[in-house]
Amino acid sequence: MELQKMVIIYLVITNVVTFFMFGINKVKAKKSKWRIREAALLGLAVLGGSIGAWLGMKVWHHKTQHKKFKYGVPAIIIIQLALIVYFIISKTI
Repeated sequence: MELQKMVIIYLVITNVVTFFMFGINKVKAKKSKWRIREAALLGLAVLGGSIGAWLGMKVWHHKTQHKKFKYGVPAIIIIQLALIVYFIISKTI
């Protein structure tokens, strides 16, 4: 399997997992149960699940008022997009 296809599969899986982790955490928060650490949720975003994290925040209405999520997740998305553009440009040069 070529590298590009493997990266796409990895990103899709990571974003789907991250999205549902936000949903699971929201349900647990409502029931006052054990929660997923904020560092784990942000870590998933950094590892490629930033779009899933952002969608999870929007769909589940979770962590939307926490500054590290409200500003951190969009910042991670911007950095990741900049890296993608950089690698695409550097590959064509």
